[in-house]
Amino acid sequence: MATLGKDAVKLACATCGQLNRVPVAKLGAGPKCGTCGAPLMSGKVAELDPKALAALSAKDDLPVIVDFWAPWCGPCRMMAPDVAKAAQALKGRARFAKINTEEFPQVSARNNIRGIPALILYQAGREVARLTGARAAADIVAFVERNGKLPA
Repeated sequence: MATLGKDAVKLACATCGQLNRVPVAKLGAGPKCGTCGAPLMSGKVAELDPKALAALSAKDDLPVIVDFWAPWCGPCRMMAPDVAKAAQALKGRARFAKINTEEFPQVSARNNIRGIPALILYQAGREVARLTGARAAADIVAFVERNGKLPA
């Protein structure tokens, strides 16, 4: 497993987009945005709009796993609890978010999404890996651990 070799990491707030610097030792302690007070590492899956997706995918030092989904997609709805379990399992080490491809079709086009559910792992301003199709929580955790640079 790859690790980050820093004392602090940059995290963009999913609510206001503000960039925050958080000590690695405090990642598991529920850090909050210095501007709006929203949780930065809640262990939950944040719902994003295109602006928040751009901020998180471009600015975060930690892995950001984005679930591209739609309300009409049966496999997406079936996988949602597993994404939530993976987010809890990696709390303090990675961030999870989702974006509704029906509500924001331009995001699907820009990210070359050809089928859903699709997970894209972003880190340090770029796409690192992607995983398509419905997956169990253990598979999602393994995907992140294999492809992301996680804090120790």
